[in-house]
Amino acid sequence: MRVPAALCLLLVIPAAVQSAEPVDVYTKNGIVRRMWAVRDYQLAHPWKETDRNWIRATYYTGVMGLYRTTGDPEILRQALAWAEKHEWAEGDERERANKKTCGQTYLELYFLDPDPKKIEKIKAYVDSRIETIHGGEPPTKGWYYCDTLYVGPPTLAMLGKATGDPKYFDYLNEVYWAVTDLLYDKEYKLFYRDAKYFDAASPNGRKVFWSRGNGWVLGGLPRILQYLPKDNDHYERYVDLFREMSASIAERQGPDGLWRANLDDPNDCPNPETSGTAFFCYAMAWGVNTGLLDREKYLPIVMRAWGGLCRHLHADGKLGFVQPVGASPNPATAEMTHEYAMGLFLLSGEEMVKLLESGVVSSEQLKQYEKEYPVREVLSYVEKDDCSDFPRLGNSIRGLPPLPRCPNLH
Repeated sequence: MRVPAALCLLLVIPAAVQSAEPVDVYTKNGIVRRMWAVRDYQLAHPWKETDRNWIRATYYTGVMGLYRTTGDPEILRQALAWAEKHEWAEGDERERANKKTCGQTYLELYFLDPDPKKIEKIKAYVDSRIETIHGGEPPTKGWYYCDTLYVGPPTLAMLGKATGDPKYFDYLNEVYWAVTDLLYDKEYKLFYRDAKYFDAASPNGRKVFWSRGNGWVLGGLPRILQYLPKDNDHYERYVDLFREMSASIAERQGPDGLWRANLDDPNDCPNPETSGTAFFCYAMAWGVNTGLLDREKYLPIVMRAWGGLCRHLHADGKLGFVQPVGASPNPATAEMTHEYAMGLFLLSGEEMVKLLESGVVSSEQLKQYEKEYPVREVLSYVEKDDCSDFPRLGNSIRGLPPLPRCPNLH
């Protein structure tokens, strides 16, 4: 049985005097161990203001990534318990795009075991929004900030896939490109968070392109492209945007593998920032894995980003230097964390495992990354727990033991 990471993680002492072999960040074993540590930490330290909004739901997009990576029924039960607790309902927040975030996990659970009750409520909510558009309401009412392009559109793409009804793809394309036409700077190939930042300047006179804001957009594109039919009239436009943004963002990576809170002015908030970095690591790793991004160019960027993230992962599984909830660049400290970043760390880990399993990274390259981007704080387990041959997710979840009643799972 796997030993819970929260119970057995230790801060490893320097290599010269340590007795236990460190778990390396560039191995499947090391990646999966860290994913478990992040999940266990977040389960033990839930954000408590609400359990059914974009924050918790973004974390659960990562929980599903951990399940796809390990196939562990414990993780599946956690996700099912959360969905059942809320009766598969849309988010309880006010913002219309944000209310759709929960639907991403519901739909991923539906694809594993297609029970209509899992998507009945989120489908009804989205249908009601489509009806208001047909009644004359602007499709982007409430969709005025770039964050919406992660929380809402993937649910629409997934609904189109689940139902076969093209109206969800039509709604997706209408709102997505309206927001993009408003907020995307074609010169910088980055998004303003919202219209307030068109003419904003940092204290150093540079433009303000919020890292996590652009992370929401870049991180949302893989979750759209996985479900949007390739023969959809807008498919290539999404691919072009993904490549344009990736190129612009890659140029702004720091020497430590992380990005700063203001992509156009790293001196605005010079501290490392891991939530934007986690979005970028996930999206670019996915791009390399799918062949949409050039392997030679982007593989080093992804590897450095992953190493940078792990460098700020505490021994207990807490990811530090996460900027708090906000709408613009702000400082972060080593002790600051939040669920949305933890979720994206898990999605990044999922794609990193795929990279290693695909064999695109040679052993010589791995040694070079280990040398150039060492992670001094590494994770070690008291008991041996080899994750290198973990089970892979099958095509069916039927036959699992009954789901226990776990009302306090987050």
